[in-house]
Amino acid sequence: MNANEPREQGNGGWSQFGATPPSSGGFPRRDTVVMGQPTPPPPPSAPVKPGLSTRQKAIAGLALAAMAIGGGAAGAAVATAMQPDTVATAAPAPASFKQAASTMTVSDVAAKLEPSVVMIQGSSGEGSGVVLTADGLVLTNNHVVVGAGQGGQMTVKFSDGKSAKASVVGTDPASDLAVIRAEGVSGLTPAQLGDSDQLKVGAPVLAIGSPLGLQGSVTAGIVSALDRTLTVGGEQQQQQIPPGWGQQRGSGQPSEVTTIGGAIQTDAAINPGNSGGALVDAAGQVVGINTAIATNGGSSGSIGVGFAIPINTAKQVADQLIKGGKVSHAYLGVSVTDATGDVSGALVRQVIEGSPAAKAGLQEGDLITKIAGKPVDGGDTVVGQVRGFKVGQQVQITYMRDGKTSNVSVTLEEKK
Repeated sequence: MNANEPREQGNGGWSQFGATPPSSGGFPRRDTVVMGQPTPPPPPSAPVKPGLSTRQKAIAGLALAAMAIGGGAAGAAVATAMQPDTVATAAPAPASFKQAASTMTVSDVAAKLEPSVVMIQGSSGEGSGVVLTADGLVLTNNHVVVGAGQGGQMTVKFSDGKSAKASVVGTDPASDLAVIRAEGVSGLTPAQLGDSDQLKVGAPVLAIGSPLGLQGSVTAGIVSALDRTLTVGGEQQQQQIPPGWGQQRGSGQPSEVTTIGGAIQTDAAINPGNSGGALVDAAGQVVGINTAIATNGGSSGSIGVGFAIPINTAKQVADQLIKGGKVSHAYLGVSVTDATGDVSGALVRQVIEGSPAAKAGLQEGDLITKIAGKPVDGGDTVVGQVRGFKVGQQVQITYMRDGKTSNVSVTLEEKK
């Protein structure tokens, strides 16, 4: 497979929104002593005014747990302040959705983001989007634009119930991202974009969107894993209705196969219609664009394994689409396949002459085991990771040749 082209869909169950005893003892022996006249106590001294002391605070936050539509969270937070001669304990507080530096509840986060997440509708499907600018630019998935825009015009519906027609600014099938513009609008509330590179496994998140046409739905979960690589789309979508196309309204045509690297895995419920919506952290910042789910057999609904495109990647793509309507993708210049045997990695089948890989000295038969310090499980990982890099970026590649491990720095170029 070519590391810069989508890999053919395998047999996995991916679908896209769009395919560790106390010791014994007695009382201590005390000898009898003769008590003398007690010493009188010293005279009382003048009271000393206490000075300002250091406070020690401990805050325990219970991780959120919430259901889908109509659900809530359960938990408590206890705050204890210790000062000289005083101890104050607060009563149990409502469940909180927070990290060490945040005091936002689930409701706070949902209320903050609700005006910034829209529903995208069309004659053949529906999905969600995230408001980027006050004058109507909206970030969503490419397959939402394809689904909702086939044979008709798209409509964007806002949290206040108002609607506006929408047109496509630019699409990037390779990253499954697109930017559209809601026409004739102003004063919208842009979403606050976070830093997906700072995400940690176990961090609480919310997924906000319009599953099954139910606008403004909020589901809660955690970051289950990071840096996942998935191949989505293709023939599988003929049997499964992809999120974003609407119930029983898919076109029946296979979507373009694409490989997404660095994806965020979450157990927050994601269902058809959530596609293009926001994955939000505890500070109310968008950290991902919901895009795909894993399915079990013929089921097209959530089984607790969903994926989002990191917002850092989405920002790069969106900026290019807004400026010029197209996206420049980094190019390595190798064809790779999954390694066989006891060592995992991607086997180089071909190195394109004059490519960045050729200039760096990679050869046919090399086994790529890491890219930018991250393990490579197979050919798909190479494709996905390369697509997440910028043109001109230097990337270290670890490979094996004749049983010896070496490292090489490659400067990625734009694919011509």
